[in-house]
Amino acid sequence: MAQARSPAGQSGQLPDLSHSVKLEYVRLGCRYLINHILTLLLISLVAAVAIEALSTQWLDLEYDLVSVLVVFVVVVVLGSTVYLMARPRPVYLVDYACHVPPHELQIPLQLLKERCGKFGTFDEPTVEFQLKVLERSGLGEETYAPKAMHSVPPRPSMALAREETEQVMFGALDALFENTAVNPKDVGVLVVNCSLFNPVPSLSAMIVNRYKLRSTVRSFNLGGMGCGAGVIAVSLAGDLLQVHHATYAVVVSTENITQNWYAGSRKSMLIANCLFRVGGAAVLLSNRLADRRRAKYRLVHVVRTHRGADDKAYRCVYQEQDDDGNVGVSLSRELTAIAGGALKANITTLGPLVLPVSEQLLFLAKLVAKKLWSDKTKPHIPDFKRAFDHFCIHAGGRAVIDELEKNLELRPVDVEASRMTLHRFGNTSSSSIWYELAYIEAKGRMRKGHRVWQIAFGSGFKCNSAVWQALRNVQPSPHGPWEDCIHRYPVQTSHRIASPRQDAQPQPQQH
Repeated sequence: MAQARSPAGQSGQLPDLSHSVKLEYVRLGCRYLINHILTLLLISLVAAVAIEALSTQWLDLEYDLVSVLVVFVVVVVLGSTVYLMARPRPVYLVDYACHVPPHELQIPLQLLKERCGKFGTFDEPTVEFQLKVLERSGLGEETYAPKAMHSVPPRPSMALAREETEQVMFGALDALFENTAVNPKDVGVLVVNCSLFNPVPSLSAMIVNRYKLRSTVRSFNLGGMGCGAGVIAVSLAGDLLQVHHATYAVVVSTENITQNWYAGSRKSMLIANCLFRVGGAAVLLSNRLADRRRAKYRLVHVVRTHRGADDKAYRCVYQEQDDDGNVGVSLSRELTAIAGGALKANITTLGPLVLPVSEQLLFLAKLVAKKLWSDKTKPHIPDFKRAFDHFCIHAGGRAVIDELEKNLELRPVDVEASRMTLHRFGNTSSSSIWYELAYIEAKGRMRKGHRVWQIAFGSGFKCNSAVWQALRNVQPSPHGPWEDCIHRYPVQTSHRIASPRQDAQPQPQQH
């Protein structure tokens, strides 16, 4: 999701969560808990039957210990069988890799500003508008643009679009398979997401062909789902790992920039030119118990919120043609507010699953007081810092990160990974949350037991959350995206972004 310009007033601001909590979202959370509590109820029922059976045997058989033990063993075996069959298989994140394009594809802001006036497709007001967006974007001087965008004017083509996508996907997958020593033929599930580039054969077929995956691989290609599709892909892969025993799942998240450069003059469609950059990530998931010892994380929860039933939400990120026939993605002025509504629904569903009981009780008490006594009573906004140690907020734009930091009452360090990812790599769409996780690891901050909250937004409109728990003190994998520059971060950012100091000396990792 990209950062949109907002009109004056409240329509462009993230809703104040402290004044907009509704009971319907609490019901959503309760419904989610009920769906997952059936297993516990079944176990409780087995326990009750066991107690009753033991009581009956104790009285009727006059303390026949052999009969009691037999009944006890049968109940334990039955209960264990039911539990093992009902519980979900654990999903482990073995490793992941983020693609770093070659140096010659870097496009400093100053170079992009100069070229905007030379492309020949923009008039003076259009150029000025894009320059203002760039100055306030939060992007730094080392982001990457595809080869087609380095020509004046840009020369997008199907061939260059394929080249960009193959370079990103294969670059990330090569690093992933090298770091994990997994044979591609052992992959049983493949999920690829890319919103705006869906050629024939599909992107997943490109991967099957390149790595000669087995003919029985279950492959999926997700398109048009925006920057939140990375979490959706993880969710789909996780569901498939519940069905297919002892296998690997690979998730590839990327976006294609080459064929989605907008050459018109409609302001709402120009913003994407300024924010989106080349990037992608490949993730290896497993349900094999043998992989737990080497895995980095375990998937704890995925919560998906879809607001597509609302017309404004559905059209707030919309691919269309302008009056001159130029195709682009239009971003609504109400995008930030719509994202806030989706976030509100998502976090109040997620809250009961992750927040301490004390936070949930305080929230419920304040909510009941507001309903019964006074509409002016300020509801309690749960402190998610008590549930999570790290936050990976989709780096869609500076304004989005600012508003989430404010409304969730986060500290600067909580949004540091998002700001620095936006600065170093730009908006890489659905893969941005993996660059952010890599940043946290590169800083040496990830400890065993830490919980990570990945938050992503996408067209439709969607807000998706993934919660991971670290299984060990996680160190960055070889050839990581921050390997050659982490010592220069964090940098101070403002409306006009300053580049990292090139002469900076490596600093000790922060813990």
